[in-house]
Amino acid sequence: MTGDPHQPPRLHAEGISSNRDLWDAWTTAHVGSDFYDVDGFVADPAARPFDSIVRNVIGDVAGKRVLHLQCHFGLDTIRLALAGAQVTGVDFSAEGIDAARALAGRMGVAARFVHGDVLALPEEIERNSFDLVFTSYGVLGWLPDLRPWAESVATRLAPGGRFAIVELHPFAWVFDEVSEEPPLALRYPYFTREPFVATQQGTYAAPDSDVTGTAYEWMHTFEEILGVLLERGLAIESLREYPLLAWQGFPFMVPADAPGMWRLPEGAGDVPLLFSLTARMPG
Repeated sequence: MTGDPHQPPRLHAEGISSNRDLWDAWTTAHVGSDFYDVDGFVADPAARPFDSIVRNVIGDVAGKRVLHLQCHFGLDTIRLALAGAQVTGVDFSAEGIDAARALAGRMGVAARFVHGDVLALPEEIERNSFDLVFTSYGVLGWLPDLRPWAESVATRLAPGGRFAIVELHPFAWVFDEVSEEPPLALRYPYFTREPFVATQQGTYAAPDSDVTGTAYEWMHTFEEILGVLLERGLAIESLREYPLLAWQGFPFMVPADAPGMWRLPEGAGDVPLLFSLTARMPG
C-alpha cells in the first residue's frame, strides 16, 4: 500500500487511471447518497458544518485565498466559500468537477473548480498565491508518490501561507477493516511498497450501488508524510493524533461524544485513527 518513487511509472499510471475511472463512476452515486445528503446540505448548509477537528485545523478562512486539493464534488469547497474564503477546488475526476460546479451554481456560491491531478497541478492554479492549501479524509492513499504532491502544495502556497491536512492515521491502515467483532486485528504491513489492489463493489457512501471498479491504494508512513513536506521547505507547526474517525471505519465502532465522530468501544483497542497537521511556507 505504499507509494514508492522507485516503482515502475507504468504501475503509477495504471493505478491513477483506474482510480480516476472509479471516482468518475462513484460521483453520481455519491451525489445521490444519504451519506452526503446533498439536498439537506443545500437546504441548510449551516446544519452540516465542518466537524470540530477540521474546523480547528483550518481556523478562520474569511477573506483568505484557499486551495482545496482532491475536492471530490465540492461539499467542503463550498463550506469554505460559505465561510468567506476565495476558494479553488481541484480534483482529477472530471465527473466530480462537473458535479461540483453544478452544486455551486445551484447554491449560488462563488467557488472555482478546476479539473486537474494533484500530482501535477495545471498552471491555471496560480503559483505562490494561496494563503491556505487544505485537504482532508481519504486523500493520501490514492497517491502512489507523495513527492509531487508536496511539490504541488509548496509551489501554490504564498510566502507565509499555511498547509493543513486532516487524514486517516497511517497506523490505522494496518488493521482489518471488515472484521465484525473487536478487538482490532492486524492485516496489512506498515512498510510495504506495493499498492493494495482490490475490486470495489459499491462505494463507502453508497454500499448498495452497482458501481464496480478497481482501486489502487498506497500506504504512506508518517516518516514519508512529514519527510516530503520538510524536503520542500515547509515548517511543521502542529501535529495531533486522535482516537476518532469521521466515519464508521470499523463495523464495531460506536458514536463518539463529538458530533459526527466515531470511536472504538471499550476493549477494542486504543490506537490513533486520525491525525491533523499544519505547516507553513517560510516568508
